[in-house]
Amino acid sequence: MKYEYLSNKPCEQALSEYLTALKNAGTTYKTETVETRNANSAVTASAQYARRCSPHYCACAMDGIALRSELTNGACESSPVVIKPGDFVYVDTGDPLPEGCDCVVMIEDVVEDEGGAIRLYSASVPWSNVRHVGEDICMGDMIVPSFTVITPAVIGALLAGGVYEVEIVKKPVAAIIPTGDEIVDTASEPKPGDIPEYNSAVFSAMLSEWGVGSKVYPVIPDVPELLSSTVDSAARECDAVIVIAGSSAGRDDYTSTIIKELGSLVIHGVAIKPGKPVALGHIGSVPVIGVPGYPVSGIIVMDEIVRHVIRLLTKRPDMPAPRMSAYLSRRLTSSLKYKEFIRSRAASVNGKTVAVPMSRGAGIVSGYAKASGIITVPQNCEGIEAGSVVDMRLLKSPDEIQNSLCVTGSHDPLIDEIADILLRLDNPVRIVSSHVGSMGAVTAVRGAEAHLGGIHLLDTETGEYNVGYVQKYFKNGGAVLVRGVVRKQGLIVAGGNPLGVRGIADIARRGVSYVNRQKGSGTRILLDFLLEKNGISAESVYGYTREEYTHTAVAAAVHSGDADAGLGIYSAAKIYSLDFIPLWDEKYDFLVLSSVIDDENVKRFFETLKSDELKERLSLMGGYSFENPGEIIFGG
Repeated sequence: MKYEYLSNKPCEQALSEYLTALKNAGTTYKTETVETRNANSAVTASAQYARRCSPHYCACAMDGIALRSELTNGACESSPVVIKPGDFVYVDTGDPLPEGCDCVVMIEDVVEDEGGAIRLYSASVPWSNVRHVGEDICMGDMIVPSFTVITPAVIGALLAGGVYEVEIVKKPVAAIIPTGDEIVDTASEPKPGDIPEYNSAVFSAMLSEWGVGSKVYPVIPDVPELLSSTVDSAARECDAVIVIAGSSAGRDDYTSTIIKELGSLVIHGVAIKPGKPVALGHIGSVPVIGVPGYPVSGIIVMDEIVRHVIRLLTKRPDMPAPRMSAYLSRRLTSSLKYKEFIRSRAASVNGKTVAVPMSRGAGIVSGYAKASGIITVPQNCEGIEAGSVVDMRLLKSPDEIQNSLCVTGSHDPLIDEIADILLRLDNPVRIVSSHVGSMGAVTAVRGAEAHLGGIHLLDTETGEYNVGYVQKYFKNGGAVLVRGVVRKQGLIVAGGNPLGVRGIADIARRGVSYVNRQKGSGTRILLDFLLEKNGISAESVYGYTREEYTHTAVAAAVHSGDADAGLGIYSAAKIYSLDFIPLWDEKYDFLVLSSVIDDENVKRFFETLKSDELKERLSLMGGYSFENPGEIIFGG
């Protein structure tokens, strides 16, 4: 099958053209009638009118007595009116107003007299404390218009108006078809080259939030005839079809051609990043969408395109995500060719919301799960400068962002453990963390873009950790250095140490593959120091230029066999059951913005750092020791 992109149209134009094509093809909603009491969260397919008045009789609105109001004329505190038995009737709330009566006096205002008479100390006016016929709803009133989401209150209004059955938009069902020879079910243990299939679960959850059911088909291998028959069947069985993968430029990408053969291909290729290779078409009136296989690309396409298509079938009102303005922490570069969606973490620091862009990898779904929001870089824009105010579409609630504690800098699992402890409190604190290395923490705190950051910066001349860097970069103050933990750094190697690595010199041996940490990280500084100390050139280390951003990523590379060794902390090696050759004890401390040192959330962070619970957790992880954690050791 020949592959070609049909377009690279701007997202808004492509969506408009596709929706127009679907409407012309007859894509629309279906209806059904259900009992009103079972219609919660459904959408009305037509206007609903009251079939009776509510209330349908004159009703007493209070417990008390019913009577004619003229009998109370002249009543006052100094001259009460006495009402004889037979001229009033005791009533309860909701009782029909007795014949001949035109008002109700609350029981609290009734004073019983001898012989069954009563005294009243205030006059009543006609129809006081009486609910008239149709006071709430009159027969023939429109209770709700078409395409209204039915809430519990709407159910009450419909039933009060005598509407016991309601016509609703039938919940559509979308077919989800995963494809690819390399895709395997998540229940199986993947082998090298296998990719676990979880996109369908992500998309099903998104569809559910939009009021759509889903039918997930078995994974279809890259066989054109099999995919064609499956798509054809799905279009007959479901209201929409989503094909996962096969929409790009690979040799086994057949989705766009199959859509064209079975129906009509409207758009192929939209100017968004990630998500460009999306295929938009229809078979008859059924929308068929080829979604990229990379998870983040797929999520973007679902949110930016599929969500709007689905509204043709559900008629649900669009509920745009909340937005928030934020200061960009670092410069964003972008291609002129695409509208780009950048995942970001965000928190309020010193009274301003700071957005920290995250990794852009289209396959990094964990980043989407951790992101606070999405920053959009328009097409034909080269980028956005650091410090600019950007508009961010929120993935977390505004309150969560405003109350989060922004922790950046060097990676260490203890930050995740502290975050978990803080979330388990009665009054939880959420941590927004990013792994940008120790020097990244210095930069972020200097720019008031984080509350605090983890650092382990070795002064190679004095052998001292962290203090010299704070003195150098914060000559005029502005930051406080707080003691954290002492942790073991060493070489992480495969279990059993098959290559016999004993020290730093061995990573320069022929046949040994190394995995490094990124520039600016404390671990990278330590490595360079050890190489120089042992007279080893960086060029002699195979893999020196390969960079990872966390200790666990280094351990994962060694565990998978992609590397033979990497410098990291003991706890990361232990997670993967790897061998560890200790080389150095280092101080991992926290650089804190001076203006937030008394912030309540910052205080709770350091209370947790000193807690017995954290010490117990770290002792299980191994490789940590404590020397006055939480103590201010410089600044103030």
